[in-house]
Amino acid sequence: MTPTPTRISSTAGLPEVGAVPRHVAIIMDGNGRWATKRMLPRVAGHAKGVDAVRTIVESCARMGVEYLTLFAFSSENWRRPADEVSVLMRLFLTALKREVALLASNGIRLRVVGELGAFDAQLQRLIEKAEQRTEGNARMTLTIAANYGGRWDILQAMQAMLRAHPELAGTPQAIDEAAFAPFLAMAHAPEPDLFIRTGGEQRISNFMLWQLAYTELYFTETFWPDFDAAELQRAIDSYRQRERRFGRTSAQVGSPA
Repeated sequence: MTPTPTRISSTAGLPEVGAVPRHVAIIMDGNGRWATKRMLPRVAGHAKGVDAVRTIVESCARMGVEYLTLFAFSSENWRRPADEVSVLMRLFLTALKREVALLASNGIRLRVVGELGAFDAQLQRLIEKAEQRTEGNARMTLTIAANYGGRWDILQAMQAMLRAHPELAGTPQAIDEAAFAPFLAMAHAPEPDLFIRTGGEQRISNFMLWQLAYTELYFTETFWPDFDAAELQRAIDSYRQRERRFGRTSAQVGSPA
């Protein structure tokens, strides 16, 4: 059964806007540079970054964020040195084993999206078990994007849609957002309200290309291992200062109508 998007598309209608972003998406950048700055091996930064994940998950759940999506490993990260990739995979395994019980006890649902067939069988089994263990939780949905790319997501969604509805190949004019969006890997979540990238880079790097159309962007120089609850609050405070117009004028945003 295809999941149904939980919020109207920002290009097709006017999503609800609240003081707390419903969905926060984060590129967790700067682990390696954090370690290098301290004359440590890059892998030490990745290990420290796992602690920051725990802090931000707890903080978002406490603040009332409904969806948190973390970009853990992109489809381009396979280009990194083989030993670093190997460490990242081991960290992913360790974190799944160690954290899933905590997620389950705190009412947090875990989802993992991406081209997961590239991972070894043990990791795939752990992902499946972790998702099953937390699938009844409703306090917050934590999505880990692993071996994920925005272009991959759009392509796989198009392929899945045509497999499910081959008749659309002959009537492309019938394809609209409502027909297409349910096949995206992130169809279980509303479009992000706030995108955060740590580490000083100001790019979205092939992350959620379809979904970020009207998301508010926040960039910080802080490396991911140092991104704590206070840094998250700064990002939320910045978000609260934004006027989310979705194509309208400021006068229209301020009108009761």
